[in-house]
This record gives sequence, structure tokens and C-alpha cells, in this order.
Amino acid sequence: MVHKHLNENLNYDGIPIEPAWALKEYGVKGSSIITWIGPMFIKKDKIIDYEDVGLEIKSDAMAHFIVEHFDCQPADLRMAYHRQRMLVMILKDELSNWNIHCTRNGDDLYINSAKLSVSIATVTSSSMKIHLGINVKNQGTPHDVETSGLMENNPDMDMKSVIKLIEDTSKRYMDEINLIEEDIAKTRIF
Repeated sequence: MVHKHLNENLNYDGIPIEPAWALKEYGVKGSSIITWIGPMFIKKDKIIDYEDVGLEIKSDAMAHFIVEHFDCQPADLRMAYHRQRMLVMILKDELSNWNIHCTRNGDDLYINSAKLSVSIATVTSSSMKIHLGINVKNQGTPHDVETSGLMENNPDMDMKSVIKLIEDTSKRYMDEINLIEEDIAKTRIF
């Protein structure tokens, strides 16, 4: 598994959750985490969570994670959601290192009652996909949802700090996936 951080202000519009996006756009082959900081505005026809149909999902600045796994054929939606939860829990732990204390409800992170993140897991014909976005700033979010951002909760956090958070979270996630593979390889099966 590889991690690639993009230094472009890419808008998350729902297209990166499509199959083989990292390969088609950036030449990244195989299981990967692609990250960047940019806005989010999901087109209505790209919303894949039935509960969110008709809602505005947007933010002016988010840290985005697009995870794609090819290691399970056929792709397994249950495993994709397990991995999504693991990624969210790792991010929650990493946020505590920045003195940003939040709670988790399913795949969402909150500071008090204000929503800090959005996330979805899905499968394609050949892979499992996860999108996790965390508000960097509390600007441009829907008016009907109480939201929070990283920079509002830690005045020492700047864009360089956000990139460090992204890198640390991605590394820990990849390490966990690798450790699971090692555990599988060393376990005697009866």
C-alpha cells in the first residue's frame, strides 16, 4: 500500500470515489491512500449514501483521504466499512495528539455536537473505496448542520500541521493493514 499527498487544491466532488481513480488520474497502481487539502462540493448525482440524497455536502477546506484496496476479490462492502471505522479511529487518536478531543459516532467525528468529518465506504467491481474528509476550517459548510473545524479547535494548527496530521494518520493506517497481513501469515490454521 502506498500514500501519495497531492499539493493541489482539488475539489472533492464525488469522482475520486470511483474505481481506479488514483491510477487514472495520478498513475498510482494498487492499494493506496491519496490525500490532499481542498474544498468539497458533491454533485447530487455523485452522492452514494441513500441517507444523504438531496442534502448539501460541502466545505471550503477539508483534509481528504481516498483509500482504495484491491486485496479482497470480490470486493467486500462489510470489510470496507470495517476499514473505514479503523481509519476514523486512527484519525481520532491522532487528533488527540494535537489536543483536539472529539467523540466518534459510527464513521463521524464530533467536537461537542458539531460535526468535524464526513465519510463513506463503498465497493467497485474490483476494489473497496473509502472517502474521509475532515473540516480544516468551519467555512462553507451547510447552514443546517452544526460543524466544526481543526483550526477553530487548536489555534496552533496551520496548513503545515494539517499535512503532518494527514501523513501520520495515513502511515498509522498503512502500518495497521501491514500488521494484519503479518498476523495472518504467522497464524497457524486448524
